[in-house]
Amino acid sequence: MKKNKGILSLIAMILLLVLLGYTTVYGVGKAKTGAARNIKLGLDLEGGVSITYEVKGKTPSTEDMGDTIYKLQKRVEQYSTEATVYQEGDNRINIEIPGVTDANEILSELGQPGSLYFISQKDSAGEYNYSNINNTGDTALDWTLNKTIEELEEDGSIVLSGNDVKSASAEMNTNQTTNQNESVVSLSFTEKGTEKFAEATKKAFAAGESIGIYYDGAFVSVPNVQAEILDGRAQITGMASYEEAERIASTIRIGGLSLELEELRSNVVGAQLGEEAISTSLKAGAIGLAIVFVFMCIVYLLPGFASSIALLIYTGLMIVCLNAFEITLTLPGIAGIILGIGMAVDANVIIFARVREELGAGRTVKTALKTGFQKAMSAIVDGNITTLIAAFVLNWLGSGTVKGFAQTLALGIVLSMITALVITRLIIYAFYAVGLKRPKLYGKAKAVDKPVDFLGKRKVFFIVSIVLMISGFVFMGVHQGKGDGALNYSMEFQGGTSTTVTFSEDYSLEEIDSQIVPVIEELTGDKNVQVQKVQGSNQVIFKTQTLNLKQREAFNRAMVENFQADESSIMAENISSTVSSEMRQDAVLAVIFATICMLLYIWFRFKDIRFAGSAVAALVHDVLVVLAFYAVARVSVGNTFIACMLTIVGYSINATIVIFDRIREELKIKKRKDELSDVVNRSITQTLTRSIYTSFTTFVMVAVLFILGVSSIREFALPLMVGIVCGAYSSVCITGALWYVLKTKISKEK
Repeated sequence: MKKNKGILSLIAMILLLVLLGYTTVYGVGKAKTGAARNIKLGLDLEGGVSITYEVKGKTPSTEDMGDTIYKLQKRVEQYSTEATVYQEGDNRINIEIPGVTDANEILSELGQPGSLYFISQKDSAGEYNYSNINNTGDTALDWTLNKTIEELEEDGSIVLSGNDVKSASAEMNTNQTTNQNESVVSLSFTEKGTEKFAEATKKAFAAGESIGIYYDGAFVSVPNVQAEILDGRAQITGMASYEEAERIASTIRIGGLSLELEELRSNVVGAQLGEEAISTSLKAGAIGLAIVFVFMCIVYLLPGFASSIALLIYTGLMIVCLNAFEITLTLPGIAGIILGIGMAVDANVIIFARVREELGAGRTVKTALKTGFQKAMSAIVDGNITTLIAAFVLNWLGSGTVKGFAQTLALGIVLSMITALVITRLIIYAFYAVGLKRPKLYGKAKAVDKPVDFLGKRKVFFIVSIVLMISGFVFMGVHQGKGDGALNYSMEFQGGTSTTVTFSEDYSLEEIDSQIVPVIEELTGDKNVQVQKVQGSNQVIFKTQTLNLKQREAFNRAMVENFQADESSIMAENISSTVSSEMRQDAVLAVIFATICMLLYIWFRFKDIRFAGSAVAALVHDVLVVLAFYAVARVSVGNTFIACMLTIVGYSINATIVIFDRIREELKIKKRKDELSDVVNRSITQTLTRSIYTSFTTFVMVAVLFILGVSSIREFALPLMVGIVCGAYSSVCITGALWYVLKTKISKEK
């Protein structure tokens, strides 16, 4: 790069920083797109709408409630991936949607849950099941049933029910005849629904009849069947507008529930974690980034300064993209961003470590920079793609918290690769072009006389790891035997108690966090109390682990004596877990499938299944060790537990890939006299500083969050810190040794 180009590149980077800074503060256009204040926040960070439904009729079965909750969860994810649905009492269902302030708008869009039926036009005797009595253009007014639902069910005229519908959405299509855009409703059916629909459309098409869609006492649509449909996918055409198509699609979506529900109440609620949690998290992020900047500049000099500028650009791009892509940010989402920052730093550390090695070998600065970027490329790309595969699978198969984490993680990975491989490269080459060419500015790697003998201590490492993993199961068994539960499950996993308190004065969220919550934590022993303030009233909802009668009495007494609450208005209800068994199953399946995909990718890239097997074994090791920490320390297991485990999986695999990449490189230049153990030890030693520095910078980000955060934030940050240390340990001490054992035992290579 010539001097003029270098100056232009630096000016471009400065302008990009200014532009990103302006965008994050003020936004672009009338919608203020890109502004940090417009990022969609989850219920834990911002608040939203809370809607309570009650089941019509008799008390439902556990299976019906579970099915309805899971289907509602899938439907409210159209508003936010972080929306939650859970059971309250025996026959109530709560829906909480973040970032929304108009409950009536949500209720009208979501629809009134009820029974949905697909009805054939004629029965088996040829008599009409429904008739057109008006011509107003309103389907609900124009069409009426000639029989009761019970009669239709008896003679088999109901061809499908709402349970047979898999999805319904409004779309814009181009009419092949008129070449005009038109609004349609696209439907897809379950496996059983596909069979039923194929049979129903075959009969209706042959007779030139319609199939009426009937919901909650009125017809939604009465489309004519224009073909026999065998693949379980159909479209309803003839909509007057896109709004009409969306209304019909929404009605069909909400109609496929196992139970009929009616609205009991709706509230606008404040953030669960409170204002203090948000402000301290932002402050912690800023302090953590500042420490990372100083560290990188001290250790890597000019390249460290270049990477700091690139990290500022990364942070700005992250904020803008979160806004632009309308990703809902929650505490688990913040974990994804922290992991993204860690991986962005990691990529720069890999590059600069390579550059310093080249300088130490006597290369010129220009050659060292070029070679350093080239040699670092494979480790960065493989590590990031492996984690990106996991993020895509988690977003595809997961739901709720898992999906939100996966979105922020995927975005962070893509941006970290761009900043490391493009932005940092441009900046460092620009510095060189404008005259900053002295080797001292770029550092020089100290020569390592002798590699550390990690393999010689492998038995010790394996024993330590096995003891740590087994200890978790031992402690879980002991706690289970005492009746305390294997793990300290929070209300998100095993349900809890929701207590509504009406105070005599209007406490702010900050006052509730600092004054009231510590009292509740002391009484209940629950360090993960969730708070929701009902807007426009003095009511506050406290969600805790399940309280027994004695704890409830103590809770009520404390609220009355210390905070002048109205005792007669204190209401407590048992609530189900917000992470349903289906969501947990989705998360487990997503992680298993993601692990398989990562294994296959590593096998493909490294041409040796022993690399893949060792990497996956290290992942299992890290997860089990952190699980042991949860069991021993009795840290509450809730939504943040899932985010913590997923973060560790993404972080650990990246560290392992770096070491494996160096082993692969060393094997290519291995001499006959070189022992395989020497190759592995040399590879681990050469990447040791990278492992330490990357772990340190990521650890600092989380540690500051732990020091400054409120109790619920600390409950999340502490096991994450353990996971970061464990990931560094396993990548350095376990993975290389495990690969060596598999290599020598299977191939008999010495």
